[in-house]
Amino acid sequence: MTGEAGEAGNADCMPDKDAEKMIAAEHAAGWVKDGMVVGLGSGSTAAHAVRALARRMESEGLRFVGIPTSKATAALARSLGIPLTSFDEHPLIDLTIDGADEIDGRFRTIKGGGGAFLREKIVAAASKRMAAIVDASKLVENLGACKVPLEVPPMAARLVVDMMKAWGTRAKVRRTDDFDPFVTDQGNYVVDAYFDYIENPRDLATRLDAIPGVLAHGLFLDEVDVLVIGRGTDVEVRERR
Repeated sequence: MTGEAGEAGNADCMPDKDAEKMIAAEHAAGWVKDGMVVGLGSGSTAAHAVRALARRMESEGLRFVGIPTSKATAALARSLGIPLTSFDEHPLIDLTIDGADEIDGRFRTIKGGGGAFLREKIVAAASKRMAAIVDASKLVENLGACKVPLEVPPMAARLVVDMMKAWGTRAKVRRTDDFDPFVTDQGNYVVDAYFDYIENPRDLATRLDAIPGVLAHGLFLDEVDVLVIGRGTDVEVRERR
C-alpha cells in the first residue's frame, strides 16, 4: 500500500496548531509574485499555502507555476487550478514554501513526517529561497524530539534498522494503518529513527549519508532561508543570518 505524503505520520512528535499554521502559510504565500516558479511543499501546513496561492489566483489574477514535492501536493494543486511544471522546463525555483516537523534557532530542521522528504530536499536544493512555515510548537532548542526518517530501498530496510540499533538508536520501518510498509512516491520504504536528543545534527547527517542504502534523511540543515511562525493571531518572520 502506498502512503500519501502528509503530517499524520508524525503524530508522535509535536502537536499541531492549525490556525497558527494557516496564518503562517498565508503570510508566506503573499511573497509570491507574477511569473515566479514556486516549490510546493507537502503536508498539512504546506497545503494551507497551496490553498492560499489558489485564492490569490482567483482574487488577484496571480500567475505562477508550481513544482510539487509529492503526488498528494500535485493532486491538490491540480484540483485548485494551479498550473504545474517540471525541472526540465524550470530547473531553478524562485521560492519554495514548506512545513517542518521541528526547527531550532539555527534553522536546522527535521522534516519528513509525511514521507516526502527526498523530493522536498531536491526541490529545496533547486530553490533560490526556501521558507519554512510552522506553528509555534515546532520551535525547539535542540533537535531530536521528532523521529528522523530515512528513505531506503526495500532490500536495505533490515540493514538500516540493524545499523541504527547497533548505534543504540531505536528504529523501525514505518507502517500504514493496515500494517503494510509505508511506500514513498519513489517506491521506497521509510525507516524512522528515534534519537531523542541530537547533540550534533551535522555530524549525524554525515553519518547517515554514509550508510549504504540510505537515499535521503530528514535532517535539513542548510536549506531554510526564512522562518515564518504563526503565534496566536500574529506572524513572526525570522531571516537566516
